[in-house]
Amino acid sequence: MRFVWQLSAVVVVAVVGGQVVAAVENNPWLQLVLGLLVSVLAVLVYGWVVGKTEHRPDTEVARKGAGAAIGRGMLIGVAMFGAVITNIYVSAHYEINGLGSVSGAVGLVGFMAAASVTEELIFRGVLFRIIEERTGTWIALSLTGLLFGLSHLLNPNAHLWGALAIAIQAGGMLAAAYAATRTLWVPIGLHFGWNFAAAGIFSTEVSGNHTPQGLLDTMTSGPTWVTGGDFGPEGSVYAVLFGALVMIGFMRLAGKRGNLVPRRRAARSAATPTTLLR
Repeated sequence: MRFVWQLSAVVVVAVVGGQVVAAVENNPWLQLVLGLLVSVLAVLVYGWVVGKTEHRPDTEVARKGAGAAIGRGMLIGVAMFGAVITNIYVSAHYEINGLGSVSGAVGLVGFMAAASVTEELIFRGVLFRIIEERTGTWIALSLTGLLFGLSHLLNPNAHLWGALAIAIQAGGMLAAAYAATRTLWVPIGLHFGWNFAAAGIFSTEVSGNHTPQGLLDTMTSGPTWVTGGDFGPEGSVYAVLFGALVMIGFMRLAGKRGNLVPRRRAARSAATPTTLLR
């Protein structure tokens, strides 16, 4: 029952909040404010429903250290996308024509904040965390990573390769970030940093969506395996490579910290009698 309550609560905020933020796309400053409000509301709802159904403190979204953890995640996300776009640029498939739209970048802060927070709460906070208890870290990472990738097939310009690329570079990597830190703030920051760098700074498509122009006026052309095509650089082989490397790094860190849940321990935990709400 806790799975149903937690997932339902966060999905409602994500769907309603996403519609509200998208409805004001022509007003970037209002989109910024509403996007940040949706992000805060989603975290509060998640903390509340977890407390009610699991009778414990919501440590994965604790306020203490949240700013620093988000900042670390953002730095990793921006650096990762910077590495991807640098490789595409060196291959002569990415061109910067000048400055783009500052107001567009402002609106994208709110849009990407709402998307990053709600998606992390759903996929890592609820799905990965609860599945991991029953199957162990590696199986949970694989299952939720694949589900995260396949969910992007609903986007415009989506295709199977793009979904599989996201499953590896984002779904697996973000789950690994949570496993290593046991806080949702790092994957939230990483998710936001990657998305905002892609759209808000380098003005590329994000997951096949029709993303508004960001700070730079740019053009991408060339082989799909290099640039990602209409799906955006997330469909690039470079994105998959760097995402896989970061995922491996996080999983090694999780192992060193003793944060990996083995399958046998997860099975014993799942077999333990629980209350109806747990």
